Amino acid sequence: MKRRTKIVVLGSALLLTAGAASAATASDAPRERATASDAPRQREAAALTGTAKLYRSAGDDITFSFDAHLAAKDKADPSKATGTFAFSHYLNGEGARAEVKVDCLLTGGKVAVVSGVVTESDLPGAEGKRVGVTVHDLGRHDRLGYSWASTGSPVDTKELPKCVSSAPFEKVAKGTGDFTVVPWQPEL
Repeated sequence: MKRRTKIVVLGSALLLTAGAASAATASDAPRERATASDAPRQREAAALTGTAKLYRSAGDDITFSFDAHLAAKDKADPSKATGTFAFSHYLNGEGARAEVKVDCLLTGGKVAVVSGVVTESDLPGAEGKRVGVTVHDLGRHDRLGYSWASTGSPVDTKELPKCVSSAPFEKVAKGTGDFTVVPWQPEL
């Protein structure tokens, strides 16, 4: 055999021996138990997150923020959604804000409807009222609607059912729309 062939054969034999030794060592080693963090993460059933300011030509400062989720285990019941959302509306230093505890989340494609009960607000009469918001996640041109669109105030809305809102008729201000909708995929 030529010298070059001997070196290749010897190198291959060393690699095979090293591979067999590590395989034997690996099989002899105690096996580690799989942990919950090793398991593949299950996608949540639905979500609505993000913040945006609405566009108003009069200069109103209107902001909506969402952190609403429906766990995979609750996929069949949108009323088991959790999280919060908040909104505020100010003009010339006057207005109000509200924080809401989520009680329902429905999404379809890039549209989400979320509702909840106002837990804290400086708008008299708003606490304890259910409100709903609709978001259309269009990237940089998100849109939004809210259940009090026809009444003018969340306080004037009577006994709103869960997951009810209006069409997303409002435009978000340029550069502020960062809503993300995770579509619900119920088993039908």
